[in-house]
Amino acid sequence: MNAIVDILTSAGLWAAILRIATPLVFGTLGALLCERAGVLNLGIEGIMTFGAMIGWLTVYHGADLWTGLLVAAIAGMVFGLLHSALTVTLGLSQHVSGLGVTLFASSFSYYLFRLIVPVAGTPPTIVPFQPISIPVLSTLPFVGPAFFTQTAPTYLAIVMALLLAYVVFHTPLGLAIRMTGENPHAAEAQGVNPMRMRYGAVIVGSALMGMGGAFLTLSAFNSFFPTMVQGRGWICIALVVFSSWRPGRALFGALLFAFFDAFQLRLQTVVQGIPYQIFLMTPYVLSIAALAAMARRARVPQALMQSYRRGER
Repeated sequence: MNAIVDILTSAGLWAAILRIATPLVFGTLGALLCERAGVLNLGIEGIMTFGAMIGWLTVYHGADLWTGLLVAAIAGMVFGLLHSALTVTLGLSQHVSGLGVTLFASSFSYYLFRLIVPVAGTPPTIVPFQPISIPVLSTLPFVGPAFFTQTAPTYLAIVMALLLAYVVFHTPLGLAIRMTGENPHAAEAQGVNPMRMRYGAVIVGSALMGMGGAFLTLSAFNSFFPTMVQGRGWICIALVVFSSWRPGRALFGALLFAFFDAFQLRLQTVVQGIPYQIFLMTPYVLSIAALAAMARRARVPQALMQSYRRGER
């Protein structure tokens, strides 16, 4: 019991929670924005993988870290444009299109990486983002090292969550996005172009997904390997439901999953005699339980996964 208390009162645990949550925040916000406009984007796993690869590759070939993050966002936008063309313009199945994007983006990431980077026993590395200590706040006992000595993309992810919450619920643009996801025909009657709203939401949302992947190679780690996303994209899809399609709750959900993950990693070092696989599955089991509890009260956007044709009802 004392060991558990020590873990919970460790600043290192809470600092790790923010780091682990950062790619989930980017990915969940991206998926949430897509779904608010009525488009399910199951391409997130592949987009995050490609963002991780292309962001790292950009920096590896001499660009700065922010350029790598920008290139990952642009790559995500390209895949978002592809998904939009297939689902919004052509009206194809959003499930099939999203899974196709994931398979294509993941496979293309590995192919491009092996094409450009020579095969080596040890993957090449870069110098990643370094923690930034916020003046005054970083010197506070416990709180300072836990929350105010993170890398720049972590601070950016939190700002993006707050910004998206404001845009979605307090601006005319956010109202147009929500109307498109609820009833695109009613949105059209009010002068909103639902197809344009869906295109914009999917493209911007996919850019956020690409940035979430790039965080892994540019901040959390310093190299790329094909399986590094490890299902985070699917976790983000679940977190959107957990959050009831609200950015503030999405931030909380990402932090909650990150807490489970960071806690089990440290618990393995103090609890003996239990297979480590039990600890590894704990965050997912608890997340499923939380998702099941919240999903009953979640209100799904009414036009989610419904194709739209102008003038049709």
